[in-house]
Amino acid sequence: MILSAFILLLTLVTALAPEYDFIIVGGGVSGLVVANRLSEDPNVSVLIIEAGPSVLDNENVTDVDAYSRAFGTEIDWQFISESQLFGGEPQILRAGRALGGGSAINGMAYVRAEDVQLDAWQSIGNERWNWTSLFPYYLKSENLTLPTAVQTDAGATYDAFAHGSRGPLKVAFPRMQSGDNDLTPAVNQTLHAAGIPWNVDVNAGRMRGFSIYPWTIDEEAYIRYDAARAYFWPFQSRSNLHAWLNTRVNRIVWRDVPGGENTRAAGVEVTSQHGTVSVVMSRREVILSAGALKSPAILELSGIGNPRILNQHNIPVHVSLPGVGENLQDQMNTLMTASTHSPITGGRTVTFASATDIFSQDISSLANLTHTKLPSYAALVANMSNGAMQPEHLRAVFQVQHDLIFKNNIPIAEIIFKPGGEKTVNAGFWGLLPFARGNVHIRSSDPAAQPAISPNYGLLDWDIQLQVAIAKFIRRMFRSAPLEGMIEEESRPGLSAVPGDAADEVWGNWLEDNYASNFHAIGTAAMMPRSLGGVVNDRLQVYGTANVRVVDASIHPLQLCGHPMANLYAIAERTADLIKEDWTG
Repeated sequence: MILSAFILLLTLVTALAPEYDFIIVGGGVSGLVVANRLSEDPNVSVLIIEAGPSVLDNENVTDVDAYSRAFGTEIDWQFISESQLFGGEPQILRAGRALGGGSAINGMAYVRAEDVQLDAWQSIGNERWNWTSLFPYYLKSENLTLPTAVQTDAGATYDAFAHGSRGPLKVAFPRMQSGDNDLTPAVNQTLHAAGIPWNVDVNAGRMRGFSIYPWTIDEEAYIRYDAARAYFWPFQSRSNLHAWLNTRVNRIVWRDVPGGENTRAAGVEVTSQHGTVSVVMSRREVILSAGALKSPAILELSGIGNPRILNQHNIPVHVSLPGVGENLQDQMNTLMTASTHSPITGGRTVTFASATDIFSQDISSLANLTHTKLPSYAALVANMSNGAMQPEHLRAVFQVQHDLIFKNNIPIAEIIFKPGGEKTVNAGFWGLLPFARGNVHIRSSDPAAQPAISPNYGLLDWDIQLQVAIAKFIRRMFRSAPLEGMIEEESRPGLSAVPGDAADEVWGNWLEDNYASNFHAIGTAAMMPRSLGGVVNDRLQVYGTANVRVVDASIHPLQLCGHPMANLYAIAERTADLIKEDWTG
């Protein structure tokens, strides 16, 4: 009787609801790329559902020099984490709530990944996911504007082989020029003396070194070139491509009763900005691209996740998939500053440094010590994963990360040196590869409620040790020629807060009070074997479903050395081709 009523209700809803071939939940980088590529076929209808508005003419978005101005506005989700053990306070996690997603409010950095990191994705069970398979898609998405003579004089370099020139996404170097007391050559020479070379192009697969990276900007108009400008607005006239803005997706609607195998999505339930609840149907697939903090919540609200959590909120379990919402990884961002004797010039630069660079010693003993701690790291993280992750499985993944750090010598630190004012040097920094893992889960069955987010910053001693070592490295650079000739004194933290001979514990105490989220959340619907706690397979299909995928930063199994955005463009481009393959045979 219940089954008959369910089928009758679904039949009535299907008859009345609008219908598309593909429904894409989230109009950020990944969602817009996939929507664009799928709608290239005029016989395929695509609907993008985005919770936020258009920001096409929003100066807080378009202004290249307006980074952070959109923070705290309606186009920022302003997620608040649970209070963290490290520091004892909650952290704000910024995420774009607009057509364009994170690309509308981020720092515009176009920085990919280290090649062996992507190769490691394949090593943990993801067939054909590696640097070689993704490289053509970086080029497919990109349209690089070559640096001008002025930019070249100021330090802009690139490897032509590593860049595309015909893609939708405009990429260019920012306005910059060399001048008196130029910070760029001073930092370059200081780092070179410390053994860190100039890197011609951090986007060519090898990232270690000092460099200047391009941004996602239209160089001629000098505006931010977000995903909507690249992949939606030039194509909005397609009759088969629609976008619903200011619309919240509540949950996936299913064709099957709970508990079946390969359960099939019928569509999604949405709430408009006016509060109207309705259903839109999908003939082929529902694709979640709502980001690492929203996609897992939508899965849970739809009955896909850990039964322990779903049962707490009286949500019927359609697919038991405990990995949903686990494996959350983010980085801790901290700022050091120094005052200068005279006004300085220059722009934003990047330093990618390895363990050998940062710890300034024979790292074999550090590698061995860290290796002995992997079992305890795995046990602690597993114990905090709601039973979703097993210590032995985490141990295997941690071993891959350990090898990348200590055998492949990939970067473990990113430092952004730039003028912070007329007479100030800023050095923003973060450890790239923390071992800590956290989670994000729904608080209730109310889709309007923010999820409970616990990144577990500083959970493991490696994560704190790394952040301390980077801070000490920056202080050494402030005190090394020729940079030291420009600097009057370190002002943050300064010697009164952290004396010159301070123990690591003192540094750690300062960091505890002075870190923030790096807004690089990934991993919460990981592309890994289901037995390892994975949520999607290597075609980004959600385990246990017939027609649901996740395409966003949720699927990253491991943190990358670069910034998420450039990698998301390539991953989404490749996934669009996989989807086309699956539907054309």
